[in-house]
Amino acid sequence: MEDLNIKQLTLAVRTIAEEKNLPEETVLSVIEQAIAAAWRRDNGERDQDVRAELNVNDGTANVFVQREVVELVGSDAVEISLEDAKKVKKDAEFGDIIEEKHQVTSFGRVAAQTAKQVVLQRLREAEREVVLTEFEDKIGTVVTGIVQRVEPRVVRVEMGKATGILPQSEQIQGEFYSVGSRIKVFIKDIERDNRGPQLILSRGNEAFVEYLFRQEVPEMETGAVEIKGIAREAGRRTKLAVASTVPGVDPVGTFVGGHGTRVNAVMNEIGDQEKIDIVTYDENIDTYIRNALSPAEVVKVEIDKEAKRAKVFVTEDQQSIAIGRGGQNVRLASRLTGYELDIETAIAKPAEKKVKKNIEDDLFSAINEQGE
Repeated sequence: MEDLNIKQLTLAVRTIAEEKNLPEETVLSVIEQAIAAAWRRDNGERDQDVRAELNVNDGTANVFVQREVVELVGSDAVEISLEDAKKVKKDAEFGDIIEEKHQVTSFGRVAAQTAKQVVLQRLREAEREVVLTEFEDKIGTVVTGIVQRVEPRVVRVEMGKATGILPQSEQIQGEFYSVGSRIKVFIKDIERDNRGPQLILSRGNEAFVEYLFRQEVPEMETGAVEIKGIAREAGRRTKLAVASTVPGVDPVGTFVGGHGTRVNAVMNEIGDQEKIDIVTYDENIDTYIRNALSPAEVVKVEIDKEAKRAKVFVTEDQQSIAIGRGGQNVRLASRLTGYELDIETAIAKPAEKKVKKNIEDDLFSAINEQGE
């Protein structure tokens, strides 16, 4: 590519727009940025304020350089003396921004390369933006992707035209991702930052589990059963509170499926190291807390509705089950019910305490009597 001809560029706008499936204005502005960069390369300096305008009709381009009118010119690139400014604009004053126009027909080789680089880079960014806009309406759904690269903090997943990232925080703990393997991912969000737009994916969030159950439980579509809440620690355990709107339909059984087929299908996708507890939702918070703590058996619950806290009494042998490994069971149950739960040991039901005391007394006196 020897010299860069403006006429050729003008013709290229339409072709590129069609090929890349981009709006012509986008391509035009990309090429104008490139012309400005190339002109700066050939004639100007790095920090110059240059913009270009391309006239598509006659294939000409103008470059406008902006300089500020100052008393003492420190840098010719960005400043101009009042004397010189008056030649461009008769009534120029200090502090004015003077714009000088230069017509451009072609560029030298180096500038042409600069322009080409700018065009390619900007077009890639614009293309990504267009591709991601197509995913805008897929946010909140699950798609199948192919693992493209595994990095220490993120896994890059290719989904057709676009590539998304699965950050560490959205991965399932302990899950191994191998390059080339197909995985299902939940499209969580599109994040826009200075590096351009990013498609954020997840396998570790609650919505992913909900989506998987939706695929397995047709009764969710008809509205006969619903998920009332999900608390999840990906890779370890998920608690699901379910309810049925149809009398006589067992919500837990519906989600588990005959011989556990439905829950197993979900576990096949998220890995069988993650336990799934399915419990019945209840309007009555006392019952709901008891259900949420399952498989632990609860003696009684004292609820403080104001503070959204509850003391849960369990017998000693149930305590470790209620708390769970590393406090997991009680943590997930708290998140599920929205109540801070404190597990306490109940020696026995309060009503029996007195009776027991008397028995003990009798026993002691019996022993004492024998001793005597």
